[in-house]
Amino acid sequence: MHIFLIRHGESLTNVGENYEKRMPDHIVPLTEKGVMQARRAGEWLAEYCRRTNVDLGRARIWRSPYLRTRQTSDIFNEYLHINSIREDITLIEQQFGMFDAVPRERWGELYPREYEEYLRQQANYGRFYARLPLGESPFDVAIRIHQFMGTIHRDRDREGIDTLFIFSHGTTLRAFLLRWFHYSPEWYHNEPKPDNCWIREIDHHTDQGYINIEACEAADAAEGTEACDD
Repeated sequence: MHIFLIRHGESLTNVGENYEKRMPDHIVPLTEKGVMQARRAGEWLAEYCRRTNVDLGRARIWRSPYLRTRQTSDIFNEYLHINSIREDITLIEQQFGMFDAVPRERWGELYPREYEEYLRQQANYGRFYARLPLGESPFDVAIRIHQFMGTIHRDRDREGIDTLFIFSHGTTLRAFLLRWFHYSPEWYHNEPKPDNCWIREIDHHTDQGYINIEACEAADAAEGTEACDD
């Protein structure tokens, strides 16, 4: 199976604007820069698939139903031209609960008791297993991602779909890698969150890593901006 894992482009949350707007996470849109990132990364990926003979005839796009991943995948598909697009709720971002849209440095200030309990859970159970107040832990995300993996295996067996483009979120994509390759919780915490529109390739059970970092950095450098701001 050939899989491309793609994080959405820059969104309002990534630039800190969503804290003031308090927009529900599932309708947070891309910024203008995020749209530009998706266009150049989508064009790059289409050319990469052409050069490496990736079979798009049996390909499918899977995406989180959040607005920013829908927007990112639609822009990518202007270049990929894949007919089959599906959504799965298990691909959504980690649920931050009470801390949603709140800058991490203000968690303790705004929710002191809840933050203290979260830190206690981290100390007792470890960061991978500690659940955010009214939200999820990375462990919870990994469990639901495992459910999604059953879907893509059935698609391969029943429909011959063996090339996937999965558009999701930073925590969710790392959780996918952890489950797919049976990586450890320690790997998860040492693995940096991918920047916006970074593409990671899995080719026949081999982790090829992020394949477009240099292209992303070069494009941003040409525009005089920092590479792929988180």
